[in-house]
Amino acid sequence: MRTQRISFVNRQGERLAARLELPEDERPLAYAIFAHCFTCTKDLTAVVQISRALSSRRIAVLRFDFSGLGESEGEFSATTFSSEVTDVLAAARYLEESYQAPQLLIGHSLGGAAVLAAAAEIPSVRGVVSIAAPFRPAHLRGLLGASAARIEKEGEATVEIAGRSFTIRKELLEDLEAQQPEVTLQRLNAALLVLHSPKDEIVPISNAAEIYRAAQHPKSFVSLDPADHLMSEHRDSRYAGELIAAWAGRYLSQSEPELLTAEPAPRLDNRVTAHTFAGAFRTEIFANGYPLVADEPLSYGGGNEGPSPYEYLLAALGACTGMTVQMYAKRKGWPLEEAVVRLSHRKVHADDCRDCPEPGAKIDLIERELELIGELDEDQRQRLVEIAEHCPVHRTITGEVRVTTRLKEETGASGGEGAQEK
Repeated sequence: MRTQRISFVNRQGERLAARLELPEDERPLAYAIFAHCFTCTKDLTAVVQISRALSSRRIAVLRFDFSGLGESEGEFSATTFSSEVTDVLAAARYLEESYQAPQLLIGHSLGGAAVLAAAAEIPSVRGVVSIAAPFRPAHLRGLLGASAARIEKEGEATVEIAGRSFTIRKELLEDLEAQQPEVTLQRLNAALLVLHSPKDEIVPISNAAEIYRAAQHPKSFVSLDPADHLMSEHRDSRYAGELIAAWAGRYLSQSEPELLTAEPAPRLDNRVTAHTFAGAFRTEIFANGYPLVADEPLSYGGGNEGPSPYEYLLAALGACTGMTVQMYAKRKGWPLEEAVVRLSHRKVHADDCRDCPEPGAKIDLIERELELIGELDEDQRQRLVEIAEHCPVHRTITGEVRVTTRLKEETGASGGEGAQEK
């Protein structure tokens, strides 16, 4: 995926900082907006993980900091629930003017309540996702504890939230109380996906049940057990991202005929790309528009979340072998129904290797078993085995291969608007 630094202006004239997560070739099928939780930022681990999971499925995601938070301008103490809703609307307007109107809104915690409230004001929206969201925005008052009474009495107060100090004014509490979630959900003219964990100790899962009951169909609910409220475990946020992408595919316009027949836009980059992040071997691969995942087994320190690099090598050889023999059989008019290729890889001692740099060295041995299903005679079968030896990938890995490596030049180092991050 590619990450672009962008910014846009909200209704108050404040510049809000954002990141746009794009598929590697920058040809998304649809655009989404992600609204983070109260006092969080666009860079919360769960927000980043979910956004990148969606971008790997060709859904671009705009994640931004609400006014007064993260890198955005504005004074947090002036924030109200309604101002967060207007920030979502500003993000939607920016996408519509600069890229494409958003079809999907995603919100976490209070951000979930905000996107539910904003959805009716964005005609292009076809799907809304609430993650660990409160049914009533006023639920936040209860989380403030004794500070809520002090805010009402004194007009404002400084409270500690997750180890940070925030000034909250009475206007926020009054605005939260004024919200009518039943009316908001009845106005929702889009499909709804409710995600919530029964282990959530900040916003109990009963809130998800109320959201689901109040909304009209089409609606879906999926449990995020065993995730916590912030989905601090990477596997939980990645799971949520994959769920959202799979669910959204049914409602987004990416399957409409006019998109399928449209003239393809020139690609920025059609190479295979692999992104390996710090802390693990899990690697996200983007190949010709298709997302893949590679990893190592648990015994090698990996998470076992995908095939290993060597298994992908065997997969490439197996696929090429099957395609090659099928192509040859079709050209000859032979009744080959199926070609099944089974492969394994191991290191073996190379006693007879004249080019080995030292005695006792090992070489790579790939063993390939070819099963040919169909009414073929013995001569045809033997000929197809010979053809298998000449598949392009076979010739590549057994021929002379040179791999050159260069360091990509840094671009956008100043971090200005439009700069790219990897």
